[in-house]
Amino acid sequence: MSEFTGKVVLITGGNAGIGCATAIEFAKQGAKVVITGRREKEGHEVIAEIKALGGEAIFAKTDVSREKDVKAMIAQTLETFGRLDYAFNNAGIEETFTPLSNQTEEAYDQIMDINVKGVWLSLKYEIPAMLKTGGGAIVNNSSIAGLVGFAMAPVYVASKHAVIGLTKAVAVEYAKQNVRVNAVAPGIIETRMFLEVTPEIKQLLESTTPIGRVGKPEEIAGTVIWLCSDSASFITGQTLAIDGGYTVQ
Repeated sequence: MSEFTGKVVLITGGNAGIGCATAIEFAKQGAKVVITGRREKEGHEVIAEIKALGGEAIFAKTDVSREKDVKAMIAQTLETFGRLDYAFNNAGIEETFTPLSNQTEEAYDQIMDINVKGVWLSLKYEIPAMLKTGGGAIVNNSSIAGLVGFAMAPVYVASKHAVIGLTKAVAVEYAKQNVRVNAVAPGIIETRMFLEVTPEIKQLLESTTPIGRVGKPEEIAGTVIWLCSDSASFITGQTLAIDGGYTVQ
Protein backbone atom coordinates (compact mmCIF):
# COMPACT_ATOMS: atom_id res chain seq x y z
CA MET A 1 0.00 0.00 0.00
CA SER A 2 1.32 3.44 -0.95
CA GLU A 3 1.80 6.14 1.69
CA PHE A 4 -0.59 8.24 -0.42
CA THR A 5 -3.49 5.81 -0.15
CA GLY A 6 -6.52 7.60 1.27
CA LYS A 7 -4.76 10.97 1.34
CA VAL A 8 -6.06 14.01 -0.53
CA VAL A 9 -4.14 16.09 -3.04
CA LEU A 10 -5.16 19.34 -4.72
CA ILE A 11 -3.64 20.27 -8.09
CA THR A 12 -4.29 23.67 -9.61
CA GLY A 13 -4.11 23.72 -13.38
CA GLY A 14 -4.63 19.98 -13.29
CA ASN A 15 -6.53 19.77 -16.53
CA ALA A 16 -3.52 19.63 -18.89
CA GLY A 17 0.21 19.06 -19.23
CA ILE A 18 2.26 18.74 -16.07
CA GLY A 19 -0.79 19.15 -13.83
CA CYS A 20 -2.69 16.38 -15.60
CA ALA A 21 0.29 14.00 -15.44
CA THR A 22 0.71 14.70 -11.73
CA ALA A 23 -2.97 14.16 -11.00
CA ILE A 24 -2.96 10.80 -12.76
CA GLU A 25 0.21 9.64 -11.00
CA PHE A 26 -1.12 10.62 -7.57
CA ALA A 27 -4.33 8.72 -8.34
CA LYS A 28 -2.32 5.63 -9.36
CA GLN A 29 -0.67 5.77 -5.95
CA GLY A 30 -4.00 5.79 -4.14
CA ALA A 31 -4.58 9.47 -3.45
CA LYS A 32 -7.95 11.15 -3.79
CA VAL A 33 -7.47 13.97 -6.28
CA VAL A 34 -8.96 17.43 -6.65
CA ILE A 35 -8.01 19.15 -9.89
CA THR A 36 -8.84 22.74 -10.69
CA GLY A 37 -8.68 24.92 -13.75
CA ARG A 38 -10.66 27.29 -15.90
CA ARG A 39 -11.42 24.86 -18.75
CA GLU A 40 -14.19 22.53 -17.64
CA LYS A 41 -14.17 20.18 -20.63
CA GLU A 42 -10.51 19.28 -20.21
CA GLY A 43 -10.94 19.04 -16.45
CA HIS A 44 -13.73 16.51 -16.69
CA GLU A 45 -11.75 14.49 -19.22
CA VAL A 46 -8.94 14.10 -16.68
CA ILE A 47 -11.46 13.15 -13.99
CA ALA A 48 -12.89 10.47 -16.31
CA GLU A 49 -9.39 9.10 -16.93
CA ILE A 50 -8.68 8.88 -13.21
CA LYS A 51 -11.99 7.16 -12.53
CA ALA A 52 -11.27 4.68 -15.33
CA LEU A 53 -8.14 3.75 -13.38
CA GLY A 54 -10.27 3.12 -10.30
CA GLY A 55 -9.37 6.37 -8.58
CA GLU A 56 -11.41 9.06 -6.86
CA ALA A 57 -11.35 12.58 -8.18
CA ILE A 58 -13.36 15.77 -8.53
CA PHE A 59 -13.00 18.90 -10.66
CA ALA A 60 -13.44 22.40 -9.26
CA LYS A 61 -13.66 25.19 -11.82
CA THR A 62 -11.28 27.81 -10.47
CA ASP A 63 -9.56 31.01 -11.49
CA VAL A 64 -6.69 31.12 -9.01
CA SER A 65 -6.35 34.88 -9.39
CA ARG A 66 -9.76 35.34 -7.71
CA GLU A 67 -9.86 34.91 -3.96
CA LYS A 68 -13.48 33.76 -3.88
CA ASP A 69 -12.68 30.98 -6.35
CA VAL A 70 -9.68 29.78 -4.33
CA LYS A 71 -11.66 29.87 -1.11
CA ALA A 72 -14.42 27.86 -2.82
CA MET A 73 -12.02 25.20 -4.17
CA ILE A 74 -10.74 24.54 -0.65
CA ALA A 75 -14.28 24.42 0.72
CA GLN A 76 -15.27 21.93 -2.00
CA THR A 77 -12.21 19.80 -1.23
CA LEU A 78 -13.00 19.62 2.47
CA GLU A 79 -16.72 19.08 1.87
CA THR A 80 -16.04 16.17 -0.50
CA PHE A 81 -13.02 14.46 1.08
CA GLY A 82 -12.84 15.92 4.60
CA ARG A 83 -9.15 16.83 4.54
CA LEU A 84 -6.23 18.17 2.50
CA ASP A 85 -2.79 16.56 2.73
CA TYR A 86 -0.89 17.72 -0.36
CA ALA A 87 -1.05 20.48 -2.93
CA PHE A 88 0.67 21.18 -6.23
CA ASN A 89 0.25 24.85 -7.13
CA ASN A 90 0.77 24.40 -10.83
CA ALA A 91 -1.61 26.87 -12.52
CA GLY A 92 0.19 29.48 -14.58
CA ILE A 93 0.42 31.22 -17.91
CA GLU A 94 3.33 32.04 -20.18
CA GLU A 95 4.37 35.26 -21.87
CA THR A 96 4.63 35.95 -25.59
CA PHE A 97 8.23 36.93 -26.33
CA THR A 98 8.02 40.69 -26.88
CA PRO A 99 10.49 43.57 -26.57
CA LEU A 100 10.08 45.33 -23.23
CA SER A 101 9.05 48.62 -24.83
CA ASN A 102 6.11 46.89 -26.58
CA GLN A 103 4.73 45.08 -23.55
CA THR A 104 1.39 46.09 -22.08
CA GLU A 105 0.15 46.75 -18.59
CA GLU A 106 -2.74 44.37 -19.25
CA ALA A 107 -0.37 41.48 -19.99
CA TYR A 108 1.72 42.32 -16.92
CA ASP A 109 -1.34 42.27 -14.66
CA GLN A 110 -2.62 38.99 -16.09
CA ILE A 111 0.70 37.17 -15.72
CA MET A 112 1.32 38.44 -12.20
CA ASP A 113 -2.27 37.78 -11.09
CA ILE A 114 -2.19 34.14 -12.14
CA ASN A 115 1.46 33.18 -11.63
CA VAL A 116 2.11 35.04 -8.36
CA LYS A 117 -1.17 36.06 -6.78
CA GLY A 118 -2.60 32.66 -7.69
CA VAL A 119 0.13 30.82 -5.79
CA TRP A 120 -0.12 33.25 -2.86
CA LEU A 121 -3.90 32.80 -2.60
CA SER A 122 -3.61 29.03 -2.91
CA LEU A 123 -1.06 28.89 -0.07
CA LYS A 124 -3.22 31.20 2.03
CA TYR A 125 -6.15 28.77 1.98
CA GLU A 126 -4.39 25.42 1.60
CA ILE A 127 -2.25 25.70 4.71
CA PRO A 128 -5.08 26.28 7.24
CA ALA A 129 -6.88 23.27 5.71
CA MET A 130 -3.77 21.11 6.15
CA LEU A 131 -3.22 22.26 9.72
CA LYS A 132 -6.64 20.87 10.67
CA THR A 133 -5.23 17.35 10.22
CA GLY A 134 -1.69 17.90 11.40
CA GLY A 135 0.12 19.34 8.39
CA GLY A 136 1.06 18.42 4.86
CA ALA A 137 3.32 19.13 1.91
CA ILE A 138 3.04 21.69 -0.86
CA VAL A 139 4.94 22.03 -4.12
CA ASN A 140 4.82 25.25 -6.15
CA ASN A 141 5.56 25.18 -9.87
CA SER A 142 8.18 27.74 -10.80
CA SER A 143 10.37 27.33 -13.91
CA ILE A 144 13.94 27.58 -15.03
CA ALA A 145 12.81 31.15 -15.72
CA GLY A 146 12.73 31.50 -11.94
CA LEU A 147 16.45 30.69 -11.82
CA VAL A 148 17.84 32.50 -14.87
CA GLY A 149 16.82 35.33 -17.18
CA PHE A 150 15.31 35.21 -20.66
CA ALA A 151 15.28 38.21 -22.99
CA MET A 152 11.88 39.55 -24.06
CA ALA A 153 10.03 37.71 -21.25
CA PRO A 154 10.74 39.89 -18.19
CA VAL A 155 7.29 39.64 -16.64
CA TYR A 156 7.17 35.85 -16.83
CA VAL A 157 10.73 35.65 -15.48
CA ALA A 158 9.85 38.00 -12.63
CA SER A 159 6.71 36.02 -11.81
CA LYS A 160 8.61 32.74 -11.60
CA HIS A 161 11.34 34.29 -9.44
CA ALA A 162 8.52 35.50 -7.18
CA VAL A 163 7.17 31.95 -6.82
CA ILE A 164 10.55 30.86 -5.45
CA GLY A 165 10.55 33.77 -3.02
CA LEU A 166 7.07 32.85 -1.81
CA THR A 167 8.18 29.25 -1.41
CA LYS A 168 11.12 30.19 0.81
CA ALA A 169 9.19 32.63 2.99
CA VAL A 170 6.19 30.38 3.58
CA ALA A 171 8.42 27.34 4.19
CA VAL A 172 10.17 29.16 7.02
CA GLU A 173 6.90 30.42 8.48
CA TYR A 174 5.27 26.99 8.72
CA ALA A 175 8.26 24.67 9.18
CA LYS A 176 7.51 24.05 12.86
CA GLN A 177 3.84 23.33 12.11
CA ASN A 178 4.61 20.30 9.92
CA VAL A 179 3.88 21.97 6.60
CA ARG A 180 6.67 21.61 4.07
CA VAL A 181 6.75 23.94 1.07
CA ASN A 182 9.06 23.36 -1.89
CA ALA A 183 9.16 24.28 -5.56
CA VAL A 184 10.07 22.66 -8.85
CA ALA A 185 11.65 24.51 -11.76
CA PRO A 186 10.91 22.59 -14.96
CA GLY A 187 12.98 23.14 -18.06
CA ILE A 188 11.68 22.61 -21.57
CA ILE A 189 8.90 20.04 -21.28
CA GLU A 190 6.97 18.11 -23.92
CA THR A 191 3.64 19.84 -23.43
CA ARG A 192 1.05 20.86 -26.02
CA MET A 193 2.90 24.11 -26.74
CA PHE A 194 6.13 22.23 -27.51
CA LEU A 195 4.33 19.74 -29.75
CA GLU A 196 2.83 22.58 -31.80
CA VAL A 197 6.13 24.25 -32.77
CA THR A 198 7.98 23.54 -36.01
CA PRO A 199 10.49 20.67 -36.27
CA GLU A 200 13.28 23.27 -36.55
CA ILE A 201 12.27 24.94 -33.28
CA LYS A 202 11.96 21.55 -31.60
CA GLN A 203 15.49 20.67 -32.68
CA LEU A 204 16.77 24.03 -31.41
CA LEU A 205 15.11 23.55 -28.02
CA GLU A 206 16.45 20.02 -27.68
CA SER A 207 19.96 21.20 -28.55
CA THR A 208 19.98 23.74 -25.68
CA THR A 209 19.52 20.96 -23.11
CA PRO A 210 22.73 19.11 -22.17
CA ILE A 211 20.90 15.81 -21.78
CA GLY A 212 19.91 16.08 -25.45
CA ARG A 213 16.14 16.00 -25.23
CA VAL A 214 13.21 17.80 -23.64
CA GLY A 215 11.54 16.51 -20.50
CA LYS A 216 8.24 14.69 -20.18
CA PRO A 217 5.36 15.83 -17.94
CA GLU A 218 5.59 12.51 -16.10
CA GLU A 219 9.17 13.33 -15.06
CA ILE A 220 7.98 16.50 -13.34
CA ALA A 221 5.09 14.58 -11.79
CA GLY A 222 7.45 12.02 -10.29
CA THR A 223 9.53 14.74 -8.66
CA VAL A 224 6.46 16.50 -7.26
CA ILE A 225 5.25 13.27 -5.72
CA TRP A 226 8.69 12.56 -4.25
CA LEU A 227 8.78 16.03 -2.66
CA CYS A 228 5.41 15.30 -1.07
CA SER A 229 6.53 11.89 0.20
CA ASP A 230 8.08 10.89 3.50
CA SER A 231 11.35 10.34 1.63
CA ALA A 232 11.63 14.14 1.40
CA SER A 233 10.58 14.80 5.01
CA PHE A 234 13.69 16.89 5.80
CA ILE A 235 13.36 19.10 2.72
CA THR A 236 11.57 22.44 2.81
CA GLY A 237 12.03 25.82 1.17
CA GLN A 238 13.99 24.35 -1.73
CA THR A 239 13.65 24.68 -5.49
CA LEU A 240 14.57 21.64 -7.55
CA ALA A 241 15.48 22.23 -11.19
CA ILE A 242 14.22 19.46 -13.47
CA ASP A 243 15.80 20.69 -16.65
CA GLY A 244 18.16 18.15 -18.16
CA GLY A 245 21.12 20.26 -17.07
CA TYR A 246 20.00 23.54 -18.68
CA THR A 247 20.72 25.78 -15.68
CA VAL A 248 24.19 24.37 -14.98
CA GLN A 249 25.63 25.44 -18.34
